[in-house]
Amino acid sequence: MHDDRRLIEARLGRVLGERIVPAIYPESVPLRASIWVAPGEPVDVAEGLAAPRTPVESGARWGAPWGTSWLTVEGTVPPEWAGRTVEALIDLGFDQNMTGFQCEGLVYRADGTPVKGLHPRNQWVRIGSPVTGGEQVLLHVEAASNPIIPFFGPTALGDKLTAGGDPQYRLGRMDLAVFDEEVWQLVQDLEVLGELMHEMPEDPARRYDIVRAIERALDAIDLRDVNGTATAARACLTEVLAQPAIGSAHTISAVGHAHIDTAWLWPLRETVRKVARTTANMTALLADSPEFIFTMSQAAQYDFIKQYRPEVYAKVKQAVAEGRFVPAGGMWVESDTNMPGSEAMARQFVYGKRFFLDEFGVENQEAWLPDTFGFAAGLPQIIKAAGSKWLLTQKISWSQINQFPHHTFLWEGIDGSRIFTHFPPVDTYNCSMQGREIAHAARNFKEKGRASISLAPTGWGDGGGGTTREMVAKAARMKDLEGSPRVRWDTPADFFTRAEADYANPPVWVGELYLELHRATLTSQARTKQGNRRSEHLLREAELWAATAAVRGGFEYPSADLDRIWKTVLLHQFHDILPGSAIAWVYREAAQTYAAVATELVSIIDRAQRALGGDALGPNVFNSTPHTWRSIPAGAAGPAEATPPCSVTARTEGGFVLDNGLLRVEVDARGLVVSAFDLERRREALPPGATANLLQVHPDLPNSWDAWDVDLFYRNRVTDLVDADSVTAEPDSTSGAAVRVTRSFGTSTVEQTLTLRAGERALDIDTGVDWHETEKFLKLAFPLDIHADRYASETQFGHMFRPTHTNTSWEYAKFEACNHRFVHVAEPGWGVAVVNDSTYGHDVTRTVRDDGGTTTTLRVSLLRAPRFPDPETDHGAHRFRHALIVGASIGDAVREGYRINLTAPRTGFASAVAPLFRIDNPAVVTSAVKLADDGSGDVIVRVYEAHGDRTQALVSPGFDYTGVEFCDLLERPLAGESSETSHDDGIRLRLRPFQLLTLRFTRPGASPTHK
Repeated sequence: MHDDRRLIEARLGRVLGERIVPAIYPESVPLRASIWVAPGEPVDVAEGLAAPRTPVESGARWGAPWGTSWLTVEGTVPPEWAGRTVEALIDLGFDQNMTGFQCEGLVYRADGTPVKGLHPRNQWVRIGSPVTGGEQVLLHVEAASNPIIPFFGPTALGDKLTAGGDPQYRLGRMDLAVFDEEVWQLVQDLEVLGELMHEMPEDPARRYDIVRAIERALDAIDLRDVNGTATAARACLTEVLAQPAIGSAHTISAVGHAHIDTAWLWPLRETVRKVARTTANMTALLADSPEFIFTMSQAAQYDFIKQYRPEVYAKVKQAVAEGRFVPAGGMWVESDTNMPGSEAMARQFVYGKRFFLDEFGVENQEAWLPDTFGFAAGLPQIIKAAGSKWLLTQKISWSQINQFPHHTFLWEGIDGSRIFTHFPPVDTYNCSMQGREIAHAARNFKEKGRASISLAPTGWGDGGGGTTREMVAKAARMKDLEGSPRVRWDTPADFFTRAEADYANPPVWVGELYLELHRATLTSQARTKQGNRRSEHLLREAELWAATAAVRGGFEYPSADLDRIWKTVLLHQFHDILPGSAIAWVYREAAQTYAAVATELVSIIDRAQRALGGDALGPNVFNSTPHTWRSIPAGAAGPAEATPPCSVTARTEGGFVLDNGLLRVEVDARGLVVSAFDLERRREALPPGATANLLQVHPDLPNSWDAWDVDLFYRNRVTDLVDADSVTAEPDSTSGAAVRVTRSFGTSTVEQTLTLRAGERALDIDTGVDWHETEKFLKLAFPLDIHADRYASETQFGHMFRPTHTNTSWEYAKFEACNHRFVHVAEPGWGVAVVNDSTYGHDVTRTVRDDGGTTTTLRVSLLRAPRFPDPETDHGAHRFRHALIVGASIGDAVREGYRINLTAPRTGFASAVAPLFRIDNPAVVTSAVKLADDGSGDVIVRVYEAHGDRTQALVSPGFDYTGVEFCDLLERPLAGESSETSHDDGIRLRLRPFQLLTLRFTRPGASPTHK
């Protein structure tokens, strides 16, 4: 027999696209349209509906960037259409290939009832099925003219202030049309079979059976009467569509999904409307499709529509109550997980899970993070402590160099906690049920032979839109279809339950889930990262001092204010805000938000400390750190002990010598550190001839994803900033002795102050940069005379180790990595730490010198200058604080990391303040001290083991208490935890390395202290 498969396949493509699809709407009449352009920011629904309209025609240009237009369409259903299904077709000027990245609309009825969202793949509104004829049609569309942001090039469209006012779009078709259900079903039949056929091997009989069935169907169609012959064509396909899947077929759990970035190529205010459009769409689809299940994560997005679109939220709440609209993930937003601090990462789950419990009575067991750029090694413990046990993500499939070896596995964190984890092998979080996606998932699944179930998040995402009726129809055909994986709609919980049962002994992955891509997100948009870090630590202080003042003096604990501020900070940890990958508008607003947050938190701290220390002047200083500082216990206020003086003297070769009796630092005439000598251990930290505090500039033009990526070839060229404009000494008997250095390069300037503090082996480095470079990468280098094959960097509730070498491709790929407050490099018994107040990205490399010694070089990443999506990224003034800690243990790194991040101790209070808690082991660190969230007046203390050792600690409350419970992050009692209790001394804890514990102390007669 002659092989004519290609001929039939080509025939299908043309007939389907040119004749059958257009026949879905065989008859139409135009709608009358009118428009009102909102003069500024979006208006509420009532104002938009009531505003005066101006007639407008199809083809008219509309929509200034970031504008809002209210479009009204009107018409009458022709009487001759009685008994048929009729839909309104509204094309705002869509580009079919840019779903979620352009204009969108939300349709309302005249009474303000939301109907559904409009986007390029969903332009229809059902009028009636069937109609009686003569119905009056009146629909209003809130149309958002969000601009299409051109990828990878600089653009002014990323901020309303610079985007201009030229119309972006041209109105397309606006018609009433007859919808032919039978032709639409024929399209789904042919698309499913055609896509399946293309994914099958050449030889099996099944492929030939499909080809012949399609050929018969195409022969049955009269191209001049598609609507009249569609039923006959479908009959030709019935048999091949009815053939069941083989017994060993892979099973795909389709989860209705719309990955909506909380901000990215649009500002936060637009996300409110994207969520409203998508959820209106999905509640409508749920009503039409009984088998369909939709899931949405990010409690903040539910809160958006609760606040701003209550009419949409009412439909969502009803669908949630019916069990078919499923809140997922249990986090406030789908946050970055590398950079948020320990407590912030915990609060993502606290606020997310609590919202879902309070609003819907739903508790999630899964963390849902499909698009996050890698996962810190401390996260499994946090997920578990929040009462969850599963994780889903997709992004690791984007890694450039190494393919991750599992799709379903146990992920083990730094403390030994394990989380059942799934990476969907479909390799997208925007699955559209195309045959190539479904076939790829089955072929790609790495657990074949051991497991047989995977998940496919199904729906248009990024900008939102969600699942379509076409996707639901395709899934129904692939429910049990020979040659295809089986497809079923599932909730995340149902999938994970079945997947765990399906895979009894999954493999284990230990340590971070590093994404070999998007490494520059640890550095881009430095101001936002500083705002985040500053906010996290101010929140710690505000809770600490407000709780202390509430317990000691009846201070009103500002619970509502702290909750609101926490939610604001958590919102800005979204995985396209904190990483620096959003448009300029997002960062302009973020800077304003962080400034307001700081002002409010400083006010709370000031009021609480005055309530404790009084308004009279005195010698007492507040210590916000979790360690004793200059004889003041953690969380207390008292007089600081005096410190010995530091000296600064001229250096014979030029420059200056700083000396405090513990550390001697030499700064040469160029302002570079040429010696950091531990006087107690008689050991030099720097290699022979090396210079530290060395600023280095690299060219930085990655192959793509400008704000996201830095490619390894950036290291091929480097400029060392060794020329100084001035180097001067600044003796200061109170804080230490200092050297000030100024430099100029390109169109930028740097001013640094190097301060040796009294009584510490620490050199503080305060760096101010006025940055006006483009496509450059600024690093600060510290070469160290240390032989080490690994180094430690802080992560949530502990630290993790990474190799200094590149033995394997996995190590080679980690050329830029994340740390929180410190990086520590050591030989047994002696090490060096670099601590920071706001930077995350760093690299560590090693070389062997001619003298046989090893130089381990740590470089912290300061600034970048990408042009997309914000062409002015990082331009302007910045200030960074680092400290070089010589002779440092891990404990020193932990202590100094907190010291540099918490605000300068408040001085001048008359009354001393005893701490709420004393802990007798510096390895056990307080992450939070606060009052309980339920308003009971109970006191919460969260601690963790920070050194990586098995240890014990006595926690001694400084107040009366009647009981103590071990709790989860939501402050609910945990079963199975134990401690030794002494009524005289407090609670003795036994902790595993990096173990996290939350304790709840009940106070006798405590009354609510919240407001």
